[in-house]
Amino acid sequence: MKIVVLDGHTLNPGDLSWDALKALGTCEIHDRTPPEHVATRCVAAEVVITNKALVPREVIAALPALRFIAVTATGFNIVDAPAARERGIPVSNVPLYGTRAVAQFTIAMLLELCHHVGAHSDSVRRGDWLKSADWCYAHTPLLELDGLTFGVVGWGRIGQATAEVARAMGMKIIAASRTPKPATESVEFVDMNTLFRRADVVSLHCPLTPETKNLVNAERLALMKPTAILLNTSRGPLLDEPAVAAALNSGRIAAAGLAVLSS
Repeated sequence: MKIVVLDGHTLNPGDLSWDALKALGTCEIHDRTPPEHVATRCVAAEVVITNKALVPREVIAALPALRFIAVTATGFNIVDAPAARERGIPVSNVPLYGTRAVAQFTIAMLLELCHHVGAHSDSVRRGDWLKSADWCYAHTPLLELDGLTFGVVGWGRIGQATAEVARAMGMKIIAASRTPKPATESVEFVDMNTLFRRADVVSLHCPLTPETKNLVNAERLALMKPTAILLNTSRGPLLDEPAVAAALNSGRIAAAGLAVLSS
């Protein structure tokens, strides 16, 4: 069996062993693979392993021996899954490895937008607090989250883990999911437009699909409160980025925390 790893550096920058993988067959490991070299490097491969290197329809069609594609990440939009399905080629991902880490980072971005800790630290180092006439010094307004509404788009593992942390800070949780779910004591499920209209914080935790591309567009941004915060730790193309920039520049929404971009 021939195994090709397209961008192994993301998984193993040198501190791990590939021996378990090599024991399964002939193994070619590339640290990084530019798009124009994907097909040629995968010639005769039965298994292709990728993290962010794209495996589009034309590449899948050019690999007659291909039997399995493994994505070493949670999101698998880098692979043309319908094209693989037509060939009967399974596509796997790793859904559990980053659940808590992404939830933690989402809340870290939210807290930075609420308190601007870095900006306050810089301000104090400049001597602004020493010059303040009042003991209680704030360089920017500070936002308390207790009692506000946290809207989760995508009720998967990461969305639920993030909601758990937000709930611990006293926030009310509403969620929108592609599969209808009954309300519970801890979360109220609503339709997408209702979520954007009611939430003080909108946090995106859904996969990138043709249906979710540009999920946050001018129409949905127009529904949001002018005091609302938008968070995206999922995939950049979930946002119509020019529309988000326009909403921020015009004061249509208060802030955005983006861990991912379209490019």
